[in-house]
Amino acid sequence: MNRLFWAVMASAVLMLSCKGNQAKGDDDAPADTVTAAPDTSDADTLERLIMETPMPQAADELFDDFLFNFVANKQLQTERVAFPLTVTRNGDTTQMQRQDWKMERFFMRQGYYTLLLGAKSEMAAMNDTSLTAATVEKIYFNTGAVIQYQFRRLRGAWMLTQIDTQPLSSNPNASFLTFYHRFVTDTLFQTQSLAQEVAFSGPDPDDDFAQMEGILTPDTWLAFAPELPDKMIYNIVYGERRKPTGRIIFVLRGIANGLEVEMTFQRKDGEWRLTRLNT
Repeated sequence: MNRLFWAVMASAVLMLSCKGNQAKGDDDAPADTVTAAPDTSDADTLERLIMETPMPQAADELFDDFLFNFVANKQLQTERVAFPLTVTRNGDTTQMQRQDWKMERFFMRQGYYTLLLGAKSEMAAMNDTSLTAATVEKIYFNTGAVIQYQFRRLRGAWMLTQIDTQPLSSNPNASFLTFYHRFVTDTLFQTQSLAQEVAFSGPDPDDDFAQMEGILTPDTWLAFAPELPDKMIYNIVYGERRKPTGRIIFVLRGIANGLEVEMTFQRKDGEWRLTRLNT
């Protein structure tokens, strides 16, 4: 996300928010517990701050900046949905009218979001002001469905133009998503799915300003394994979707709290393996 935007929001949260109950998840499904996720009061404070601050015109330049205004401001959200909205579910298409729309908060309430990238270079698309298309995916493992919210930048303004629900098996990342769900729900399978050596880097517990690097092996993995969502995750596709490459960088990023986990998976001989962990 835009670093300056969230630096301002994070400072405001530190001044205004207090600790409360554990954060609730997405409006459509329970969120998973993720270590260090902010609580509901933080999410409420963020939403209120964004809602009370008019969205600057420059926020339409970066999709991320627009998206965080979109999910926090009910009036703006209604203005940025192209009604009647085309809604497709398993091939059946309907038109949603304005009066039937319900506020969509995406991942704001759970305090973190996830990304599936094919390469580190794809992160540059987050700061690409020339983008004209983006898709937010809700990936449900319990129902095996993927809901795609398709946005287009029309005459300089981002608009939600279509919602498409498809089986998870039809998603271009289906192979990885099937693997991922088993990886996060089966500890034995998780250990068996590690590369012989997993490159690791993360904060040094003895020095707040230093990073530590090393190698994780199956017998040391559980001491470093991050807690990951297992019921539903998000993905944002910036621009046109790229063809799968046999490599996935799974990113879990906190909202205004500094939490970040990056895991690199490689597919070889039909099997996915974790090769790198950065925290």
